[in-house]
Amino acid sequence: MSRVTPTVRSLLRQPYASQWRQTPVLRPSRAWTKPAYQPIRCLATPAAMPKASKENIGVYCNPAHDLWVKESGPSMNEVKTGEALKEGEVTIAIKSTGICGSDIHFWRHGRIGPMVVEHDHILGHESAGEIIAVHPSVKNLSVGDRIAVEPSSICNKCEPCLTGRYNGCLEMRFMSTPPVDGLLRRYVNHSAIWCHKIGNMSYEDGAMLEPLSVSLAGMHRAQIALGDPVLICGAGPIGLMTLLCCAAAGAEPIVITDIDQARLDVAKEICPRVKTYKVEPGVSMEDAGAAMSKLAGGALTTALECSGVESSIAAAIYSVKFGGKVFVIGVGKPDMQIPFMRLSTQEIDLQFQYRYANTWPRAIRLVQSGVIDMKRLVTHRFDLEDAVSAFETSAGSAKTGAIKVLIQNP
Repeated sequence: MSRVTPTVRSLLRQPYASQWRQTPVLRPSRAWTKPAYQPIRCLATPAAMPKASKENIGVYCNPAHDLWVKESGPSMNEVKTGEALKEGEVTIAIKSTGICGSDIHFWRHGRIGPMVVEHDHILGHESAGEIIAVHPSVKNLSVGDRIAVEPSSICNKCEPCLTGRYNGCLEMRFMSTPPVDGLLRRYVNHSAIWCHKIGNMSYEDGAMLEPLSVSLAGMHRAQIALGDPVLICGAGPIGLMTLLCCAAAGAEPIVITDIDQARLDVAKEICPRVKTYKVEPGVSMEDAGAAMSKLAGGALTTALECSGVESSIAAAIYSVKFGGKVFVIGVGKPDMQIPFMRLSTQEIDLQFQYRYANTWPRAIRLVQSGVIDMKRLVTHRFDLEDAVSAFETSAGSAKTGAIKVLIQNP
């Protein structure tokens, strides 16, 4: 929505005036009594209605591994009247959403560990859009604001929340993780505190802030510093995003691995000084790790594993020197075998990551300043109505060359 005057903005908030205005209702009596109060419900005038010209639709999967697009909530009438908004919420017109590997897993496999698709389920959690309605209790956002969505909802009561590590919230409701529906819709109601203003940043970059946040969380916890020799395992979207971050942080040398030469070529394009290693079939984990270490001059101190593949994690363990660290960002199968004695005798730390916390303001600063440029990672774009084709393209990346596929709703 284009910029509106304060008068129009106040009209936009009138549907919720029932929570703020009261009028006395006088009851007949011979003696005067204190008036009983009842709330007034004020309906917005047509001119103040949020801009919602199309019915809401969403991208669904189910336990049978079907994938389809159909009508979703909130309905267009609920968007226009604001009747479905709760305290602290805003309505977002989603403009751009990235397809994550977890979306593919929920569609193709129906689960990631204990998170299982049991009913019709809406996918998507990498999104940016425009605020088109605001609950009166929200003071930090206005209609027309461009925002990126952090897809979390936390309790603010448990120890992880109270200590600032809210990604470990014991009651976390993360959008697109069953049973919580995701963001691949035209319109979504979401808590205002998780909507980050992006100014004139493109909606595409706004959607890419979510995977950037994953990489930033890994960088922070792995404590990558200027001049650190780093191995990045996997040149998918997260691996390439992590490469951008390591390069910006001054890591040197940087080695990145993958089984796909085309992705390694992209890595070389976005960071010319990176050294690439193509993982060939049949090579042992020990030999692969030794080759990666040699490529870095034999001084690898940290490996950032971004694929979640068991053999890749093992090769990373064999690549780092005594006292090194293997930090696993990727998500893999529930149970794995690892070279325990290598970890033990070489005092190698093995650490893991779960999503992110407190990364979005940093991610926004990095993109707005030009320190991180993610545009080359976007290879395909589809309209929301063509989401099934978008998912097929993303899932078939070996043939399509897809890195990051975005679904758009102009």
